[in-house]
Amino acid sequence: MNNELLAMLEYIEQERGISKEQVVKALEQAILSAYRKSSRPASDLNVKVNLRTGELKAWARLKVVSEFPTEDEILLADAVRRIPGAKIGDIVEWEVTAADFGRIAAQTARQTIAQMLRKAEKDIVHDEFKDKVGEIVTGTVHHADAAGIVVDIKKSQGIIAGRDRIPGEQFSAGDRISALLVKVDMEGSGPSLILTRTSNNFVRRLFEREVSEIHDGVVEIVGIARAPGSRSKVAVKSNDPRVDPVGACVGMRGLRVRNITNELGNERIDVIPYNSDLKTFIANAMHPAKLLDIVLNPETKTVTIHVDQENSRLAFGRKAQNVRLTQRLIQWNINIVIQESEEEEFARKKQEAAAELAARAGISAEAAAALVEHGYLTVEGLGNASAEDLAAIAELTDDDRAGIAQAVAAAKAASPAEEQQQPAAEDAGAATDAEQP
Repeated sequence: MNNELLAMLEYIEQERGISKEQVVKALEQAILSAYRKSSRPASDLNVKVNLRTGELKAWARLKVVSEFPTEDEILLADAVRRIPGAKIGDIVEWEVTAADFGRIAAQTARQTIAQMLRKAEKDIVHDEFKDKVGEIVTGTVHHADAAGIVVDIKKSQGIIAGRDRIPGEQFSAGDRISALLVKVDMEGSGPSLILTRTSNNFVRRLFEREVSEIHDGVVEIVGIARAPGSRSKVAVKSNDPRVDPVGACVGMRGLRVRNITNELGNERIDVIPYNSDLKTFIANAMHPAKLLDIVLNPETKTVTIHVDQENSRLAFGRKAQNVRLTQRLIQWNINIVIQESEEEEFARKKQEAAAELAARAGISAEAAAALVEHGYLTVEGLGNASAEDLAAIAELTDDDRAGIAQAVAAAKAASPAEEQQQPAAEDAGAATDAEQP
């Protein structure tokens, strides 16, 4: 095992950046623990590794006695063979390497050294990356599967879990990849660096990296609402009236925002000018939809947006994404009311009149629609039409004309009775009033 151990120490130091001394200390502790469990050695025991030869030996601190030694003692006669000046009561370092010590060391070293090394590696990783939490790190894909993406970053590894991947993205081993460092995990057995590509802050850091005005504080990101892999809304404002915040973020010919879009797997980015006036800000956020009116209810933090039929699809967006992202951006609830145009309202009223006319006259919907087009909206109105007028409407059949005649007659018959009932009701009401004291 000696040559194998030396080779392992050399590899770990060169490839993992962990000194031999750190590894040896971990190895000595691991073997000591296993040795104590497998035998009954002295209570004050040490395991030492010779860095030159790779040899492992066990040493105990024993007390020199004259007779009847315990596990923590040694006879004076035995002690003076190695240490001529030893005397009773002295504490001596004594090699107690058992015959089976090599077997114990070989069995336990491989099992425990990996765990101890991971702990040492995590300490190194923590020291290197603790100040980079919340920043973008870049590495190389080690492997990717359904569980996540393992990324090699310098001499450490990070993991992008499935929930932190942008939907639809595909990566292969060797691809370069950037992500936001969320946490340095010191407890788990897997990669120490916890990464994400779906966080709003990932978009924020990308803008800071691409747009110098944001990095310098001239332009400020006020808010971000994001549907990872699909669309993001980024509200920006300028702290310098001479600088257009949207233009600065978009860049010449859209280069800056296009670089961010490419990094996010072609995720659409809407850069929105922030305005302290909430109605103006909402109108900007709902672009490209044109809004008819915006009504605010501060008590419930609810916004009612009025749009016409033409702009309703733009207001909602694909799968209601536009309104949902705007809602997250302004942090108010949004209700959308679709208003009809004059033409749509007129058409609806004609349809309603035709439906009522068809039901009362017992005629087809087509016939009722034709009557409405000729200005006959009610059965009572048809009472003023002559036979020649109805005959001129080609869409009416003989059955339709017969039904109309019956409906008109029934309406006229019911009309006098209603007129008689109304005065009677009025007289009854007057009598009741007279009885009041």
